[in-house]
Amino acid sequence: MGRLHPELPILGKGPIICQYPADPTVALGYLSLAFLLASSIAGYFSLFYPYQQKSVPRGAFFKSTSFSIFFNIALFTTGLAITLLVWPTVTEQIHLTRNVHHNLEIACPTTMTCLLGGSAFLYLDSSLFWLVALMLARNAQEDYFDEIEENGDSAKAL
Repeated sequence: MGRLHPELPILGKGPIICQYPADPTVALGYLSLAFLLASSIAGYFSLFYPYQQKSVPRGAFFKSTSFSIFFNIALFTTGLAITLLVWPTVTEQIHLTRNVHHNLEIACPTTMTCLLGGSAFLYLDSSLFWLVALMLARNAQEDYFDEIEENGDSAKAL
């Protein structure tokens, strides 16, 4: 995974023992996962946070088509980013812990670094979609309060 030094296969009479150089990839992968989850959870809860200390029913948000679209895209890209981050991180951890291989035809296995790059790109995309959804949530909240205000004024006129 982006190593400067290749892994060293140690050949014996039976299986191959792979000796991998020291690499922080697994630790950084789990740290990235923690930050991805924290920012996504913060993005989700910020959408439904009370506006000017007045709560809005969740159904009012989803009346806005653009909010619904960006909310679902943000959820999808977050899930895909998590998948593309967990897959190579866990696979690399398995390769490092189970370094004895019985298939003599292949070299020491490593994970694909392109998955981590794709995950980083989707992580950025999901953050931007959460931001757009937050802006649309504020618009939906203002529309909800305007609608309540209009209904209250028309009820007073009757």
